[in-house]
Amino acid sequence: MSASLTLDSLVKVFDDPARPAVDGVSFAVAPGECLAILGPSGSGKSTVLRSIAGLDVPSAGRILVDGTDVAGLAPERRGMAMVFQRPLLFPHLSVLDNVAFAATVAGQPKREARADATQFLELVQLAGFGSRPVTALSGGQEQRVALARALAARPRVLLLDEPFSALDPQLRGDMHVLLAAIRAQLAPTVVMVTHDRDEAAVVADRVALLQRGRLLQHDTVERLYTRPDSLEVSRLMGGRNELPGTVIGGVHRSAAGGVPAPEGETWAEGSGVLVVRQEALQVAAAGASAPEGFVALAVVVADRRARGPRAELELAVITDDAPDARPDSLGSTRLLAEVPASRPLAVGDRATVLVPRSACTVVAG
Repeated sequence: MSASLTLDSLVKVFDDPARPAVDGVSFAVAPGECLAILGPSGSGKSTVLRSIAGLDVPSAGRILVDGTDVAGLAPERRGMAMVFQRPLLFPHLSVLDNVAFAATVAGQPKREARADATQFLELVQLAGFGSRPVTALSGGQEQRVALARALAARPRVLLLDEPFSALDPQLRGDMHVLLAAIRAQLAPTVVMVTHDRDEAAVVADRVALLQRGRLLQHDTVERLYTRPDSLEVSRLMGGRNELPGTVIGGVHRSAAGGVPAPEGETWAEGSGVLVVRQEALQVAAAGASAPEGFVALAVVVADRRARGPRAELELAVITDDAPDARPDSLGSTRLLAEVPASRPLAVGDRATVLVPRSACTVVAG
């Protein structure tokens, strides 16, 4: 149930040739890998998925499955199955017959098709639900049936178009666990569209990040967070800390001070923006020294915002030209850090922020 998938310079134009919905997107998905296509609304991610499925005809480019171009094939001949945001179940059929539908239409005897469908209902943890009408199911159960129906078709590539976005957080988490179990048992090749960074981080091995129809970066989740290729990637992945400055002799120098490149990495000389995730910063007591691999900056808490079990601190960097450390007297060099909500840090408190060099990178401004 797994195959390699390659997109080679995929282009899709709807109305305006000067503004293609998909603009030369290329990436590869290894057999058994899960790729998340991530991006904001209008980025082209669903158009890419529909092109892979055959629901949209590409304007240019190739779609290769195990090395064979399928761009000219009808959807039913591509060996793919798709699960949409809405389950799209047949209301006049039972749960079991919904799952057995593809096999029945293909001419398999109904008894055999139902027996085959039963194992997929068990796989999605709906054993014993086969005789129920689909109208009696909850939203999460409906989506499990839709997933079982797709898997019963034994696709070479399983396509998921934001299938869990309409579920509440608890059910969404349950579906993520279920998808991981299915991958462990069947090892399907999965391509999933999502606009949720957290969901992509949970379910995917790699992420293709799109914006305005262009592929910005195709990489592991960790590298998208910690080694973005551009400022745009950093912002789309939720990065909040940007320090404009200049790299001189392998050290990024800005109003906050100097940050050397991580061990084993080289930053290009010249102007650039240092980015570091807010989750990576550690907030210590005022006057704390930097451990090995960290840079210590003296700060004062300029603002504190509640984020449920976490708190977001806006930290004003104390510089030589503003030594009195009052928030209203400090300049515009600010960092955001996340700490447990129980940390007793209030506006006006002095502290030390520890910046891990391993979490820093420099991109073009």
